[in-house]
Amino acid sequence: MGYNQALLDELNLLLHFDLDTTQQGIKVHHTAAAAQIGAAERLHQKGLITLHDGGYLTELGREAAEHAQTMLRLLKEPTTA
Repeated sequence: MGYNQALLDELNLLLHFDLDTTQQGIKVHHTAAAAQIGAAERLHQKGLITLHDGGYLTELGREAAEHAQTMLRLLKEPTTA
């Protein structure tokens, strides 16, 4: 199973969360791209964010965001082989 566009949209949305604080969430406005709106709704349905249009990360969502952000850093780092 690979990443489909919907999963990539969800991963990209998780990258917007600031993991240095639990006091800051995000808001996906109704004028945002349909892909972002759909990603927020799916993340909410999966229990990763508190509101259908963003809000805060749940405990599970924070773990997912940490993994998504770590994976992006690892993939962007130049290899030293």
